[in-house]
Amino acid sequence: MSVVPGGLDTERGPPMAVPLAHFLVGLGWLLFGAAVGVADALGAGGLLGPAQRHLLLVGWVCITIMGAMTQFVPVWSGRSLHSRRLARVQLWLVTGGVGVLAVGFLRGRLGLLPVGGTLLVAGFWTFAWNIARTLPPWRDLDVTERHFVLALGYLVAVTAAGWALAAATAGVVSLPVSRSGLVGAHVTLAVFGVVLTTVIGALYQLAPMFTGTEHHGVDVWLRRIEESGYLLGVLALAGGRLVGSAPLARAGAALLLVGLAAFLAVFARRLRAATVERTPMVTRYAVALVALVAWAAVTAPAWLATPLARDRLFGGSAALLVVGGIGFVVLGTLYHVVPFIVWERRYGDRLGLEPVPGVDELYDTRLARTDAAVLVVATVLLVADEVAAPTRGTLAGWSLALVGFGLAAANLSSVVRDHGPGSVLGTLVGGE
Repeated sequence: MSVVPGGLDTERGPPMAVPLAHFLVGLGWLLFGAAVGVADALGAGGLLGPAQRHLLLVGWVCITIMGAMTQFVPVWSGRSLHSRRLARVQLWLVTGGVGVLAVGFLRGRLGLLPVGGTLLVAGFWTFAWNIARTLPPWRDLDVTERHFVLALGYLVAVTAAGWALAAATAGVVSLPVSRSGLVGAHVTLAVFGVVLTTVIGALYQLAPMFTGTEHHGVDVWLRRIEESGYLLGVLALAGGRLVGSAPLARAGAALLLVGLAAFLAVFARRLRAATVERTPMVTRYAVALVALVAWAAVTAPAWLATPLARDRLFGGSAALLVVGGIGFVVLGTLYHVVPFIVWERRYGDRLGLEPVPGVDELYDTRLARTDAAVLVVATVLLVADEVAAPTRGTLAGWSLALVGFGLAAANLSSVVRDHGPGSVLGTLVGGE
C-alpha cells in the first residue's frame, strides 16, 4: 500500500481542480484519437492521420504534461506557481485549439487550421510563460528542471512552426523554407524535443521516488551523456531535416539515440533495483522501457540509412514510440499522479488520526491490470502491422487500444468521482 512521498510541499501547487481538469480533458482527447484510428483503419474520409497525431500528441500527451508541470514544478522547485489564473486559461485555449484543428482535418476545412493554430500558440505560450516564471534561475536548476526548461523552449518553437504550416496550408502565408523540411523539423522538435525531453526529465525524478531507490555510481556518467548527446541530437536532427541535409540529420539521429540509450540504462537500473511492491505505475514503466529499447533498435538502422525519409519521421515504428513508449509512461504516471493529488487533498490531513486508504487503493487494481494487458496486445498488433505487409492489424490494434484507453480513463475518472470533493464535471468547470 503506497502513500504520498514525504518532503513535498504540495501547498505551493495550484488548486486540485487545475491539474485534474488537464488530465481529464487529456483522457477525453485520447479516446477521440483512438476512435479516429479505428475510423482511419476502416477507410473513412478526411485527413485522419494528421487529426489523430494531433489528438494523441497535442490533445492527450501535451495537455497532460501541462497539468503535471503546473502541479509538480512548484512542488519540486519549492516555489509558488506564478499565476493560478493563467493555469486555468492555458487549458481552455489549448483545448479549443485542438478541437478546431481536429474539425479542420476531419472535415477538410483547411481554413480552420490557422485559427486552431493561433489558439494553440496562445495557450502553450501562456503555459510556457507561467512555468518559466515559476522555475528557479538557471544556475539553481536540477536535472529535471533543466529538461523542463529545454522542453519549454522547444514548445515555443514547435507551436510557431505549427502555426506557419497551418497558415501555409490554408493559403494565408508563404513558407520561406520547403514545406517537407518544416514538417520534418516540426515533428522532430515536437516528439523528441517537447515530449521525450519532458518524459526523460520527469523520470529522473519519478523513477527513484516510486521505486524506493537513488541514482548512484554510473548513473551520474550516463546522465551527463544523455544531457549533452540528446540535446545536440534533437537540434541537429531537426536542423538537418529543415534544410534537407542528410549528413547533419544522420549525425543528429546518432547523437539522439546515444543520449536516449544512456537514459534508458539509468531508467532500467532504477526499475531493476526497485524496493517497493509492483504498482500500475511501475508495471507500465517497465513496458515503456521495453518498448523504447525496441524502438531504438529498429530506428537506428532506419535513421542512419534514410534520416530524411517522410515515413521515418517517428523512427522505425511510430506505434512503438507513441503507444508503447510515451503512452505507457504517461498512463503509468497518471495512475499515481491522479490518485496522489486526490489523496493529498482528501486524506492527507487525516493520516495518523484515523484509518485512510493508500494512494493505490483509490482505483480498481483488477481493472488497471486488464487495461494494461489489452494495451500491450494492441501495441503488438499495431507494431506488427507497421513492420509486416498491411493487414487488418491496424483495425484490431486501434479497436483494442480504444478499449484499453477507455478502461484506464474510466478507472482514473472514478478516483475523482468517488474520492474527490466534487463531481468529474465540477472538476472540469473549475471546482476545487
